[in-house]
Amino acid sequence: MTIRTRKFLGAILLLVLATVWSLLGMAAAQMPWIAESGWRQAIYYIVIGMGWVLPAMPIVSWMQRPDRVRSGS
Repeated sequence: MTIRTRKFLGAILLLVLATVWSLLGMAAAQMPWIAESGWRQAIYYIVIGMGWVLPAMPIVSWMQRPDRVRSGS
């Protein structure tokens, strides 16, 4: 797979990840133990807002891998 194809597929995967992550984060934010406290909401939104980076890192590193050199040309 060429780097161009990996970047295209990776961009789609990152968009899906961000969409699903935000929808799940908004749904979980409605739980009573988070919704009843302002400081819990602040901590929750910081953690959830930064948390999508961890699952995105393997996707980005996969996207940046160089193409394999073909032998026998």
